[in-house]
Amino acid sequence: MTGIAIVGQGGMARAHAKAWNEIGLGDSIRYICAPGTSVPFDNAPAARFVTDLDAVLADTDIDIVSLCTPTPTHAELTLRCLAAGKNVLLEKPIALTLEDARAIADAAAQSAGILMVAHVVRFFEGYRVIRRQFDSGALGAPLAVRAERLSELPGPSPWWHDESKSGGVVVDFAIHDFDQLNLILGTPLTASAHRTGPSGPIEVEVTYADGGVGRVLSFMGMPKDFPFTSSIEVLGSRGLAEHRFTGAPTGVVAAGNDSFLSITDAAEHRRVDTANPYARQAQYFLDCVRDGVDPAFCPVDAAILALAVALAARESLASCVPVAVRSE
Repeated sequence: MTGIAIVGQGGMARAHAKAWNEIGLGDSIRYICAPGTSVPFDNAPAARFVTDLDAVLADTDIDIVSLCTPTPTHAELTLRCLAAGKNVLLEKPIALTLEDARAIADAAAQSAGILMVAHVVRFFEGYRVIRRQFDSGALGAPLAVRAERLSELPGPSPWWHDESKSGGVVVDFAIHDFDQLNLILGTPLTASAHRTGPSGPIEVEVTYADGGVGRVLSFMGMPKDFPFTSSIEVLGSRGLAEHRFTGAPTGVVAAGNDSFLSITDAAEHRRVDTANPYARQAQYFLDCVRDGVDPAFCPVDAAILALAVALAARESLASCVPVAVRSE
């Protein structure tokens, strides 16, 4: 039997709990671990609330830890979980610094547990379809990628609105799109970022070693109740593919357009599956744990590379010049 602990009790912790419950493991969530006072989790009816992570790590029945805490805590908590031999599903970004990210990767390589960084966009069906298009060669060689991610302003938070703790929009939000650019275009070279005002929007251009170029538009300042939306458009030497997702305010359940368009020698335009991507992510990680294999669909090195692009973009915002992506 799989025993699960969720560390954190914010929005992402609840998304993970819902995902585990959807794949039939809600009763296997044994702990909710967080400081402060417990708040009920509808999707974890058997969970016990604790404030001490050591109580979780000492329990030999716990196989999986969903680590959903503020980014500044990722390195310390992940290292503790991996040292205890736990399998860790770590919310993105992997860390706030490349030094911490590499320390996490090194610890994972030495641990009996398996680490996966939860870049959930890889499990959105529209993004998966585009990935399969390129893997099959249907779109030819990748030339350019344009991505967009929009939401209303996050609610009050003791850490998110402090860029020294969250990394700001380019590290915490746009990192999903940098991961997609890297996945399609390869090795990033430089990032050049601009914002229209103190609160954004922010546009980042990323150049790639094989000559491709990516552009990412990010904005977390839309009106209240604006539904989360994201899109990606990929130009290849043989055609074009694009996907747009419009979700409910939680960003998990499709509320409107969830479409895929491909134009090669013939046009294809259709809706895509709107199954919960967090549940897909949880099932994939569970399969990796049960099979004892590293998560090839979401490798740790890719999470580090996405962070490297995000950090270069953040530096470019401050300096107003292009910045080299330093991943080593």
